[in-house]
Amino acid sequence: MKNIIIVESPSKSKTIESYMGDDYKVLSSVGHIRDLATSGVDGLGIDIKNGFAPTYKIISGKENIVKELKKECKNKKVFLATDPDREGEAISYHLASILDLDLNDINRIEFHEITKPAILEAFKHPRKIDMDLVSSQETRRMLDRIIGFKVSKLLQSKIKSKSAGRVQSVALKLICDLEKEINNFISTPYYELEAFFDNFKLDMESYKGSKKTIESKDLAEEILHSLTKQFKVSDIENKESKRESKPPYTTSTLQQDASNKLNFVSTRTMRVAQSLYEGKRIGNIEVGLITYMRTDSTHLSDIFVKEAKEYISYKYGNNYVGKIKEKEQKLAQQAHEAIRPTSIERTPESVKQYLTTDEYKLYKLIYNRAITSLMAAAVFSKTKVLFKNNETIWKITGQTLVFDGYIRAYGKEDDDENKVLPKFEIGESYSANEIKLNELFTKPKSRYTEASLIKDMEELGIGRPSTYAQTMSTLKERKYIDLEEKKIIPTPQGILTSDSLDEFFSSIINVKYTADLEIKLDKISRGEADNKEELQEFYDDFLPVFENAKQNMSAIAPEETGEMCPQCGNPLVIRKGKYGDFVACSNYPKCKYVKQEENEDDSVEIDITCPKCGEGHFIKKQAKKGKNAGNYFYACSNYPKCKNIYNDEPTNEKCEKCGSMMLRNKDNELFCSANCSVEKENDYQDVLCPLCGKGHLVRKQAKKGKNIGNYFFACDNFPRCKNIYSDEPTNEKCEVCGSIMLKKDGELICSNEKCKKS
Repeated sequence: MKNIIIVESPSKSKTIESYMGDDYKVLSSVGHIRDLATSGVDGLGIDIKNGFAPTYKIISGKENIVKELKKECKNKKVFLATDPDREGEAISYHLASILDLDLNDINRIEFHEITKPAILEAFKHPRKIDMDLVSSQETRRMLDRIIGFKVSKLLQSKIKSKSAGRVQSVALKLICDLEKEINNFISTPYYELEAFFDNFKLDMESYKGSKKTIESKDLAEEILHSLTKQFKVSDIENKESKRESKPPYTTSTLQQDASNKLNFVSTRTMRVAQSLYEGKRIGNIEVGLITYMRTDSTHLSDIFVKEAKEYISYKYGNNYVGKIKEKEQKLAQQAHEAIRPTSIERTPESVKQYLTTDEYKLYKLIYNRAITSLMAAAVFSKTKVLFKNNETIWKITGQTLVFDGYIRAYGKEDDDENKVLPKFEIGESYSANEIKLNELFTKPKSRYTEASLIKDMEELGIGRPSTYAQTMSTLKERKYIDLEEKKIIPTPQGILTSDSLDEFFSSIINVKYTADLEIKLDKISRGEADNKEELQEFYDDFLPVFENAKQNMSAIAPEETGEMCPQCGNPLVIRKGKYGDFVACSNYPKCKYVKQEENEDDSVEIDITCPKCGEGHFIKKQAKKGKNAGNYFYACSNYPKCKNIYNDEPTNEKCEKCGSMMLRNKDNELFCSANCSVEKENDYQDVLCPLCGKGHLVRKQAKKGKNIGNYFFACDNFPRCKNIYSDEPTNEKCEVCGSIMLKKDGELICSNEKCKKS
């Protein structure tokens, strides 16, 4: 009789099964299997009057997975090895519930890296499901459901906004508040003086002992006129300065650096990190390359610290070994680790051939940060030379790298470059070639980038590592924000949403209240607070605020177009729909007239030549009907002679591998239009065609027919083999019939239609 291990991701199953031997079979839940139902009062799935009792149901589409798990686990010992966080603990609880496992069983396995030693060690220390962690996650889910359902429905009916959320709306408020501050900013002049010499330049530091910014032009000109050409060295300051390396990555700092250094959006970072964590085939073994990537801790295990220090000493010398750096986080779970490589021996270069470009870039970032966090500080010799000219003091600074320390492994940045000064002596005088007065103007704060918003959210205690990427994605999907050159700009609908929430829900949807809720959730997870009491306290705050908004929030009347309905004579108005704005009768639902826009030319020509015909240019158009109605696509202007079309935006950049045109998707990511291996850095698997056994299944885009613009997967042995799939093939096999499994909406389904139906 085999023991059963259940993990969340199918990608982990194969790796872990290879470690455990023939006595174990590893199955996957493919994430959550149950969620709050949408039944009951307000569709919350929560019986608020009876102590916030939840009603759970199997998530739509997971019925077959649950059925298979029940079948496989019957009369067998089951171990629950879901992710090491609250979400993972909750998934284990729901698995135990549907499989009728005893919650007092010692069957919960927790590990933070997918390596053979870590997995085998974890199985030596099983424990019970931590119901405090489950309670904390359940409380969070209920809070999100109450705010999300009730406030979202209110916004939809009043101002046509799509949603609100406990964390999402506070993040939107930060963005909108900053935008208002920028718009209200009044630029004012200030003045700086510079003195230029043959081989150096001085900046004025103070006037009459004051270092204040000069805001008066009259004063600036007065100072300028008081100066002579002669500048005398009055003081030389030499000091040694140490610059320590940074701690290893947490989820938020990894997302920030990946955005700043690799130009990755947060969802892309987490997707790539997930693949590195779950396991890659390196040579002849399957192994996870990094530790768990959802963490707010900078702690490193004693074993890793010891191995890393030995590696640093061997490669660079004992004087390069530094001290452990752990940043104290207000709410960090110190039992967790920072994101680090699972083995110091697996250097980025040694595993590069087994990784996609994205995986290699991110792994190198994680590896270097972990190593350098344990290296010695870089040492600089800094010099500051002061000059006197009447009642002004001027300065010049320089630096020299004395000991490179962690920079040896991390690499030099702009701030690390040497700036060598001429040799100065106290009392020496120098004659300036020119003294210049510069008028400058104050600037408003910069708009948020994803990196800076995540940084602020973490510092303010809003959300958790696992929520940052989803928050960014939701704000984009709801069209509350736009991105321009990585800067986040709130849309008019985003500002309207934030203002409406601020007017009626400011006591609930604000930074402090949201951060305090996170603290309470942490207390629940440690068994220091009762979740029912916390939910009741929240609901007592929330309900009167919600009822007031329901009564007093003004509903926005649809904008009239000035035209009259041809069917009933009432005014036509602009309404918001699933696929954007449309014109319809104001007398709905009595009159259901909708104005057809097919004949209007709303296309925009883009100055990019079509690579297929070489004559036309691309035109951005909006689909008017069909399942893609409202979505934009890009078509050649030489139609119908040329029928080239793309769903994603064409660019003038060329693929480094095949030379084809690169496309840009909605997440601002570039990928090859010819679907070569550069496309999205191989985000689909290399799968052998099961029909002919010779070709491989490659991703293509339909060029004509009813599925034009959609992607599909076909055998590259065409036309000899005409095997084709609409969904993404994987290397997983169906345990019932042995056919290959397909990935659809993140879930695995059998490619055999008969098996799928049965």
